[in-house]
Amino acid sequence: MDIASLRAQHPDHWKKACAIRVLTLDAVAAANSGHSGMPMGMADVATVLFEKHLNFDPAAPLWPNRDRFILSAGHGSMLIYSLLHLTGYKQASIEELKNFRQWGARTAGHPEYGHLEGVETTTGPLGQGISNAVGFAMAEESLRARWGAKVMDHYTYVIAGDGCLMEGVSQEAIGLAGKHELSRLIVLWDNNGITIDGKVEISDITDQKARFAASGWDVFECDGHDPVAIDEALVAAKKSPRPAMIACKTHIALGSSAQDTSKGHGALTDKQLISDTRAAYGWDHGPFDIPADVKAAWEAIGARGLDTRREWEARAAMLPAGKQAELKRIFALDPSPKLAAAIRSVKKAAVDAPKKIATRSASEIVLAAVNPVMQETIGGSADLTGSNNTKTADLGIFDPINRKGRYVYYGIREHGMAAAMNGMVLHGGVRPYSGTFMCFTDYARPSMRLSALMQVPVVYVMTHDSIGLGEDGPTHQPVEHLAISRSTPNTWVFRPADLVEVAEAWEMALSTKTTPTVMALSRQNLTPVRLTHTNQNLSAKGAYVLAEATGKRQVILIATGSEVEIAMKAREALEAEGIGTRVVSMPCMELFAAQDEAYRKKVLPAGPVRVAIEAGVRMGWDRWLLGERGKETKADFVGMNSFGASAPADRLYKEFGITAENAVAKAKALL
Repeated sequence: MDIASLRAQHPDHWKKACAIRVLTLDAVAAANSGHSGMPMGMADVATVLFEKHLNFDPAAPLWPNRDRFILSAGHGSMLIYSLLHLTGYKQASIEELKNFRQWGARTAGHPEYGHLEGVETTTGPLGQGISNAVGFAMAEESLRARWGAKVMDHYTYVIAGDGCLMEGVSQEAIGLAGKHELSRLIVLWDNNGITIDGKVEISDITDQKARFAASGWDVFECDGHDPVAIDEALVAAKKSPRPAMIACKTHIALGSSAQDTSKGHGALTDKQLISDTRAAYGWDHGPFDIPADVKAAWEAIGARGLDTRREWEARAAMLPAGKQAELKRIFALDPSPKLAAAIRSVKKAAVDAPKKIATRSASEIVLAAVNPVMQETIGGSADLTGSNNTKTADLGIFDPINRKGRYVYYGIREHGMAAAMNGMVLHGGVRPYSGTFMCFTDYARPSMRLSALMQVPVVYVMTHDSIGLGEDGPTHQPVEHLAISRSTPNTWVFRPADLVEVAEAWEMALSTKTTPTVMALSRQNLTPVRLTHTNQNLSAKGAYVLAEATGKRQVILIATGSEVEIAMKAREALEAEGIGTRVVSMPCMELFAAQDEAYRKKVLPAGPVRVAIEAGVRMGWDRWLLGERGKETKADFVGMNSFGASAPADRLYKEFGITAENAVAKAKALL
């Protein structure tokens, strides 16, 4: 439908949609930066969605049963910012729109979760939003099954562009959604045929409608500028028993001289172009000036959800008091009051009957104790369930037959799995964890980075954490991956040494509300090192003195995970020669770095030589070896400086020199 027909046949709709378009032009011009074309092209679709379908209430942005709207094509952020302002979200003031992309503004260049109410997830890295949305929809299905439709019963809507669909993670996501028949998930594809480099056809020939259909979706299409056709497509999509994709044929940068061109994708800041476009719209108001009648119409759309929200609150208030408290707890991400006791029980049993087990197996023992008392957990694995030890007997399998199941078979989809977990925790009411091999954090990294950026407590169970995995060889042996995860801000990387430390790590991971956790766990069996029970969570401080020197302290050995037992053997040998040796276990560098100076000085005092032992690269260790009162002439490292090899684990440790004997030799050479 062309502009003239739209203005003539749907004048009220046209004015509301144009409010989005002109706010976009004004904000991008003010910032001299941004992406104008997508909001201009999808304004009609967004207007119909918000006016006729989306259940939301700007007065209660975190209402648990609201519909979720996700702008996967995050570069078009002025679309969502305009919508939030127009419908009455207090944080989306006109001043925030005027400060688009400026320091301190809630209106960041791409939508960022936590900056602005109404933004459900951080998007911009293309493909993430649509992939997060699968997790949102899975969480909704799970909670509806376990709490009932009176408590949880809503849709997840996504606006995605060609870039989102080209990114590989999108196929992982839509395949997962199709398999699980997520009928409350509706994707609106901005089918404008344009990318930054030019027409889509210069780089892609994919039949997207056929692709979605082949992945188990129902596919619809409409003229993305015809409000009647858009509404009809949404009505049909909501009736679909499967996830639905609506191909919305649109014109990028509608009404401007850059329409249907790659120029239209970016920042349209030319004054004449903006003036001509406003004239084409019939819009004779100044920058950021929305007529009172148009703003009132949008605010009426925003007010539409008030009654629906209050009806939900009344239903929730009818739940038994215990259920109400539990619902509040899980959406607040508060740990179960039974968690601490469950962890203490595991720790006590580990000390009472110590066993040589892999820390991946130790993790399974902890999860078996924790999952029954924290029913909000949803576990999973990227086709490595038996290796990651992430499935416990009580969970049941989440699938279309059993929505109450709490374990997901993600298939070989590490990236899609990580993105879905982000969506689950962002939805609320769910604490997700899932596993793969540590080396394959490479496949999950973009979503792991976003977990950290968004400050959401996803748990990544990464087993087979070193050359200790053995014969699979260097393709599967992580050496740089600990350093990569540790270099990511707001990420806890736990590398526990035994069952006690694993339990303590899980207690931290399931108690935080703002930090994702990487659990680096061994394939090989490890000798227990914590042999005395304490209710105190020693790992919570990141590092602690595991064994003290018996005489004058001359050496401090610092180790993590599977190498702590090596440090203990080295200490025994050094002590036998009269060299007083302290062993520091450092399961989490980030938490140790967060401790005050007095505690860090107590653990790592000046004077003794220091040797760190870890079956990974040295990067990240120099703070603890050379800094924190250390000296380069009194420090060394036992670990990896190359890729691994294919051989049994014992042979690999010997060949690469990660042995007690080598640690002893390096310590003595420094004395």
